[in-house]
Amino acid sequence: MSDPNGMVSFVSSGPGDPELLTLRAIRRLQDADVVLFDDLASGPVLDQAGPQALRIAVGKRAGRPSAKQEHVNALLVEHASAGRHVVRLKSGDSGVFGRLEEEITALRAAGIPFEIVPGVPSAMAAAAMAGIPLTRRLTARRLQFITGADVTGGLPGDQNWAALADPHATTVVFMGQRTFPDMAAQLIENGLPPDTPALLAEAVGHPHQRLLRTTVAGLAALLKAEGPSTHPALILYGPLAEMA
Repeated sequence: MSDPNGMVSFVSSGPGDPELLTLRAIRRLQDADVVLFDDLASGPVLDQAGPQALRIAVGKRAGRPSAKQEHVNALLVEHASAGRHVVRLKSGDSGVFGRLEEEITALRAAGIPFEIVPGVPSAMAAAAMAGIPLTRRLTARRLQFITGADVTGGLPGDQNWAALADPHATTVVFMGQRTFPDMAAQLIENGLPPDTPALLAEAVGHPHQRLLRTTVAGLAALLKAEGPSTHPALILYGPLAEMA
C-alpha cells in the first residue's frame, strides 16, 4: 500500500485491544512510514506498527497538555507531502467524535489522498464486554451517541433533552464523566426515571477495565462525590444497562 506522492490512512484502533483490530488496520500499521497516534490508541495497538515507522504522539486529553488540532493537521500535510505513507491512528472508530472531518478538510485543501479504515467503536466494545446488546425489540428501539462535553469542556447547552430522556432509547455518552451530574439532573427533570439503569465503562479493552452497573441517579451521585476517573470512560443508560 504505497503512493509515490504520499497519502494518509485514517486507521481506527478500536477500544485498545489489538485483537479487535481489522486486518486492514494491521496491514496499514505494518507498512506505515509515519504513525501519528492518539493517547488512547497507543500501547499494544501501536506495537503493531513496523520498526521503520516514525511514531509521533498527538493525543488530546481533558485537563492535560495536548496537541493543537492545527498542529496535527500540519503534521499530516507535511509528512504526506514528502511522499510518506502516514497512518493517523485514532481510538475507537475514527468517525465517532474523533475530529476526523477537520483533518480530512486539511488534506483535501492540500490535495493529499486519504482513506478511512473503520474500527470497532468503543460503545460497541463496552456493550460486548458487559454482555449486553444495545437494542431490543419494543423496549430499546433506538440507539443514540452523544458527547457530554462541548469545546469548553462543559455540558453542551443545545441538547435535545426530550430525545435524551426517552426511556425506550439506549444512550451512549462520550466524554461525559465531568458533566454527567448536571446532565442527569436535566434528564430527570425532562422525565427520565432516576432509577433508569446506567453503566459506567472504564478503560474498555484494557487490563484495568472496570464495568460499574448502577442507575442514572446513582452514577450522578458517585461522579459528583468522587469526580471522574483517570481512565477514559463511556456512560450507557437505558433499559439494557441493567442486564447482568
